[in-house]
Amino acid sequence: MQTKGINWKVPTGRRDGKVSLQSDAAKLPGFTDSIESQKQQFARFGLNTQDLVTLVGGHTIGTAACLVFNYRLNNFTNGGPDPTINPSFLPQLRSLCPQNGNNFRRVDLDTGSANKFDTSFFTNLKNGRGVLESDQKLWTDASTRTFVQQFLGEKGVRKLNFGKEFAKSMVKMSNIGVKTGSNSEIRRVCSAIN
Repeated sequence: MQTKGINWKVPTGRRDGKVSLQSDAAKLPGFTDSIESQKQQFARFGLNTQDLVTLVGGHTIGTAACLVFNYRLNNFTNGGPDPTINPSFLPQLRSLCPQNGNNFRRVDLDTGSANKFDTSFFTNLKNGRGVLESDQKLWTDASTRTFVQQFLGEKGVRKLNFGKEFAKSMVKMSNIGVKTGSNSEIRRVCSAIN
């Protein structure tokens, strides 16, 4: 699928780990985590707040299962929806993920521009159309909102180029935990086993 995204130089000559553990996924921020928690998790790997906002911006492409956000649609607070969801967006989400519906149905994280690498994900956050709670918090938390505004090129803030910053953050992230020695290998053949 073509997303009209950006390209960046990937550091080469890396060694791959010999084991992949599901428990490693627990090191990633969760969909209900506070911004402070997300920032702490990123900081443990040498990534800053701008990297957090930038890399979460990768949600401009991708989906989530209803089960990871449908709690926001009903009974979030006092029997009502999450107040950070734009009321005009709520019916759309509820129709995609009705109560007692298919919890495994996939929903675009960037409504309206799901197959394009662009800044519309950030526009959605500004407009209360973030699907994941953790994503929407990028707008509602003052410490991350400025970066969202910069990617949107809003007046009064220094504009950041999302594509260029995403490439920088991806390279920075690729330098985390680089494998060396006998616990890793250089693969000659890469394949997936079904």
